[in-house]
This record gives sequence, C-alpha cells and structure tokens, in this order.
Amino acid sequence: MRYEVQLASFSEKKTRVIELQRDGSDWRVILDGRPVAADAVEIAPHTFSILFEGRSFEITVTPSPDGTLNLQTGGQDFTAEVIDPRAWTGRRHANVEAEGRQQVVAPMPGKVVRLLVKEGDYVEAGQGLLVVEAMKMQNEIRSPKSGTVERILAKEGQPVNAGEVLCVVS
Repeated sequence: MRYEVQLASFSEKKTRVIELQRDGSDWRVILDGRPVAADAVEIAPHTFSILFEGRSFEITVTPSPDGTLNLQTGGQDFTAEVIDPRAWTGRRHANVEAEGRQQVVAPMPGKVVRLLVKEGDYVEAGQGLLVVEAMKMQNEIRSPKSGTVERILAKEGQPVNAGEVLCVVS
C-alpha cells in the first residue's frame, strides 16, 4: 500500500511518500523510496509508541472533523493529511455505479471483524457490507452498486487475503 502524506508544522509543509509492504507477519516501511526501520504500537487510545531508525517517539493522534490528523510529539504539533490512491479513484468515480453482478473483494490482507448485512438484504450503492481490520485500522467495505446481497463468503473473525472475494451483490 502506498500513501502520500502531507505534513504541516508551524513553520513548514512537506509531502512524504510512505509505502507499506507485508513481510511475513511483519511490515516493511519505505519512506520516500528508502527502506527504514520502523515499528509502532498503540499504548493508549490515540497514543502510539513509535521506534523509527533506533529513536523512540510517543505520538498523540487526534482526528479533525475536516479529515486531517493532529499529531503531537515532544512539544511539537503537526497536521497530517493522508492521501490514499484508492480514495482518489473513489472520488473520481463517485457518481458512477457498477452494473451487473459484482464480486466484492478484500482490498488488503486483514481480518473480517463485522458483517453489516445478511444474504438476501437489499443494499444501496456505497452502503457498508462488512468491516475488515488491517494494521489495527478498521475499513468498511462498501457495496459498488444497489442490489441484493446474493452471497456472503466471509465470516466474522476470518482472516482474508487481498483480492479474496468477500461477498457478491447482484
């Protein structure tokens, strides 16, 4: 997964490219094209302990209503906006609804934590179908079209791989 992150502090604004790659049970982090040693653990709600190239940071993350994140670490404040290429695609085609029978697939490896619909339910385009947790973040998987949930192929608690079919909407 590749993300563009715009970081702003009181005095400057930077854009960084962060790429996350699965490496067995761990993650490999590439920052601006350079592999870096990094690890993160949530130690309290919205507070993370991060090891970055041998240095330790404690960062408090507070979401803003405008979708940005307010970050505080070591007396410094930053604002971060994460730009996900998948979000660009979604915004660009926001008014286009898929046609025909659609297989809904997992966008990333993770675990199904909640089913939001049952087989036979009628759903609207954009309605949540299920929730997949990946990297301690929950991602609602939405219907690409209005229609009926024909089949649900995933169960709560089930691990899934990227591209695996989770359900079918017709």
